[in-house]
Amino acid sequence: MASRIRIGLLAALAITVLGVPIGLLWVAIAPRTVYLVSGGKGVLADPESQTLIAADGWFAVLTAAAGLLCGLTAYLLAGRWGEPGLLAGIAAGGAAAAVVAWRLGHLFGASAYDHALRTAGDGARAGAPLGLHAYGVLLAWPLIAVVAFGLLEALDVANRESRGRLAAGDAGGRSPGEADQVGGGELDLQAAPTGRDVDGREP
Repeated sequence: MASRIRIGLLAALAITVLGVPIGLLWVAIAPRTVYLVSGGKGVLADPESQTLIAADGWFAVLTAAAGLLCGLTAYLLAGRWGEPGLLAGIAAGGAAAAVVAWRLGHLFGASAYDHALRTAGDGARAGAPLGLHAYGVLLAWPLIAVVAFGLLEALDVANRESRGRLAAGDAGGRSPGEADQVGGGELDLQAAPTGRDVDGREP
């Protein structure tokens, strides 16, 4: 039990650290929403802008890809480290990593945006920091990791059971290209060329 807990904690910690590069990648890819300064507050420069949705979408794509990678890695290591600890680790670590990526991505540009709201005149444009509006995307990382791990495990179990049924139903028939084998003694016969007595029993 102690080893499973230790493995789970190590896996969760390692995955949580991955939230840093995912957050930075989110900052580099996702578009920022532009606001107009009005009375010390921000007003959408383009009410029909899709950048808010795009930020959520890119976050979901990046964290889902990270979750898939974590699930695959955990499956490959499950035989050596144990399945229960890794499964708990990727679930907890994926959730923590998603929060880290979200908060880190929001930090970039936050101070500059707040400064613009305080000091810029009305009508000035300011790029807002990234943020999430559909908080459900935070579940993409742990959910995809657990589902990927479970599907791979299920396929592996099904494959092993299939091989077991084939082995149990093998009646000993020869495979294509494999010679039939018959026990020795009188039944061990050979085809003799014409005019030759192979067994040496004919006068």
